[in-house]
Amino acid sequence: MTPDTPGSRRPLIRSAALVAGFMVCLLAVATAQAPEAIRYTLRFPVPQTHYVEVEASVPTGGAPSIDLMMPVWTPGSYLVREYSRQVEDVRVTAPDGRALGVDKTAKNHWAVETGGATRVTVAYRVYGREMTVRTNWIESRFAMLVGAATFMTLVEPGPRPYEVRIELPAGWTTTMSGLAEVPGAAHAYRAPDFDTLVDSPIVAGNPAVYAFEVARKKHYLVDTPDSPVFDGASAVKDVERIVRENLRLWGQLPYEKYVFLNMLTESGSGLEHKNSVLMMTTRWATRTHQRYLGWLGTVSHEFFHAWNVKRLRPRALGPFDYDRENYTPSLWIAEGFTDYYGDLNLVRAGLSTQDEYLRDLSRAIQSLQTTPGRLVRTADMASFDAWIKAYRPDENSANTSISYYTKGSIIAFLLDAKIRRANGGARSLDDVMRLAYARYSGAHGYTPAEFRQVAQEVAGTDLSAWFTHAADTTDELDYTEALDWYGLRFRPAAAPDPDAPAPGWLGLRTRDDNGRLVVTETLRGTPGYEAGVNVDDEILAFDDYRVTPAQLNQMLEYFHPGQTASVLVSRRGELMRLDVTFGHEPANAWRLEVLPDATAEQQARLAAWLRR
Repeated sequence: MTPDTPGSRRPLIRSAALVAGFMVCLLAVATAQAPEAIRYTLRFPVPQTHYVEVEASVPTGGAPSIDLMMPVWTPGSYLVREYSRQVEDVRVTAPDGRALGVDKTAKNHWAVETGGATRVTVAYRVYGREMTVRTNWIESRFAMLVGAATFMTLVEPGPRPYEVRIELPAGWTTTMSGLAEVPGAAHAYRAPDFDTLVDSPIVAGNPAVYAFEVARKKHYLVDTPDSPVFDGASAVKDVERIVRENLRLWGQLPYEKYVFLNMLTESGSGLEHKNSVLMMTTRWATRTHQRYLGWLGTVSHEFFHAWNVKRLRPRALGPFDYDRENYTPSLWIAEGFTDYYGDLNLVRAGLSTQDEYLRDLSRAIQSLQTTPGRLVRTADMASFDAWIKAYRPDENSANTSISYYTKGSIIAFLLDAKIRRANGGARSLDDVMRLAYARYSGAHGYTPAEFRQVAQEVAGTDLSAWFTHAADTTDELDYTEALDWYGLRFRPAAAPDPDAPAPGWLGLRTRDDNGRLVVTETLRGTPGYEAGVNVDDEILAFDDYRVTPAQLNQMLEYFHPGQTASVLVSRRGELMRLDVTFGHEPANAWRLEVLPDATAEQQARLAAWLRR
């Protein structure tokens, strides 16, 4: 050991001082370069009027003017929703209280004169009374806030931090969000960037909160408004099973906390977020098995998005342009594969049965195979056109397009079986998802070609022609290989009873409009379509014999396939007769069942697929 003498210590002291000085300089540079946070305060002074008041402290960087914007859409819901239409009373003040000029320069942009202030306060009100998972809802008992519909931000390149503080009205006690909490501060959150802020809905009120931990990560089921009808104490146990099944599949949980925001609003739907999900259901969802299974399906689907979409994503879905549409042809992977695993993980977690799973898969196949639009639009184009078709369906949608959820989930089913078949069951679509996640999650994202290449690597065989057929063309899907691998078949249709002639079939979908029989949809290739029956026609009579909504099915029994009749309709008040030839209603040819003589190998493959 070297003796500690005064002479030997001086160089060490100087070196330490130099290092310390260098570190201080680095810290100063980092501090100078780090963008200042935008700080929001949210208030609900009169919540029953459906308004939230937003006050934003915005740094200006000393610029004479700044530009603010609000998103026109929210990630996960591919439609321009024009959130700024609910904004009113925009005011800007300097730190000394001086009013500053603000001009609206576009539908969702504002120009602000700063008067030389380094920070300005931007105050505005947002009206929220649209009960969807994509919009704000504020009432006397609770508030549900979506980031894109609530927060203005600076128009600028690069990230900056954000802070949110919420002042609750009298009687409200709790706020919940996937955002990180500010230590030691009540109802205060922070986000490292605007994408995270937008992707983290906030619920405030008096919810029932059920907490659990998996892999040392915190999870919360938040029922809002609290209801004694919904059995949250039991539901949270099944939610935990879904979390654990996904942990088994993926091998890790990519967050520190996750919040299941469960809105008991007698509505439906769900929207994924980075560290949370916003769902809507009925308070009665836990009272019947089928309804509860549907709710669990929503939980399972949206939670799978924590990996697929929120982190493993098409390259086009990030970084986001909040001013306009962000197009991708890969939503059949992002949503369709999630749909596939949403149901599959329920049966793997023991929350649904094999029969229930095959029933739901059968319904998806039937839905696709009875949609005329499958012969018009590919899975790629249905994804790309989501902005103009998926969220704007009309009476002709079934004739011209498909659901990328439905076809994507069926492509996933067929691809999973194809990969298993190619390597004797050693690998599966599970391995594809894990490898794609390892390679493309995070900032990079994947292109369609890159995702397909990953699937080929796992399968160990060329899948390019198969992907082209399944996703890039409107050719019919081939179910043969998948059914043979698992020992499944489509249930044979029952032979018709010769003593009970089949009723006539028009292929029309109708509604009872206060006793009026009104057509809601006409599918291509059906007798009603070929006869020229239109949507919104009121059907009055067959061969001059009156028909009402209650009588329609009985009346169809009096006409048989091949017979003709004159259908009297009222079209915008004008009576007209249309000659129609009744047809046979197609049998449901898409009900899956296990082969009665399935081999032991097929049974083992089916078990390996559905039971890990």
